[in-house]
Amino acid sequence: MFSIETDLRPLFGPARDQGERPTCLAFAASDAHAGLRADWVPLSSEFAFYHAQRRSNSSPLQGATLGSILEALRHDGQPAEAGWPYLTDLPSNHDDWVPPTGIAPIFRRGGSAGADALTDIIAKLDQNEPVILLTTLSPSFYAPTINGIVDPAHGEIPDPALRHAIIAVGHGTFNGSKIVLIRNSWGQAWGINGYAWLTERFLTPRLFATASLLEDVDVFTDPVTT
Repeated sequence: MFSIETDLRPLFGPARDQGERPTCLAFAASDAHAGLRADWVPLSSEFAFYHAQRRSNSSPLQGATLGSILEALRHDGQPAEAGWPYLTDLPSNHDDWVPPTGIAPIFRRGGSAGADALTDIIAKLDQNEPVILLTTLSPSFYAPTINGIVDPAHGEIPDPALRHAIIAVGHGTFNGSKIVLIRNSWGQAWGINGYAWLTERFLTPRLFATASLLEDVDVFTDPVTT
């Protein structure tokens, strides 16, 4: 038996694709941010990732940290995707990886780390608030069923070396167990148009951090100084 209790997919546009770069957290945060705005306009993951890496003094070849992404969204903000479209590949000279000048407007939003208990995630979803999830992965995540279910095989264990960020956007039950609907950043060919349902058995032992975006800090129309 499959039952949907909360489904926030209408807040979002088509699922996006991060490609081969380690930008899953920038995509998750950017899409959560965009989903909270009045009308869906994708926001620049490139801009968010750039400022997160600059704040943490990290290479663009590394994944961002949750703290640096939240700081970047609050203090640096991000423009619409059209302001700095996502780069499939970085410039060979990383010194050339800088935002275009004169991007406006910039949207800023506060955020904070949250509890990683399933009950807390469900409570947020029931308040129409998407939740950023940081998880480890295992083989079942790469091949959701035809119904979009991700459930670990017997003996399947999380791989601590495989870390990924996604967005919780709904919840329900499947065969009497809780499931969480997530939006991924691997394009629309993954799962059901870029979404899948994670069983409690999959999610609970793999989840290691969450975050929620809070108030709209401000909307600036002045060009960004980089």
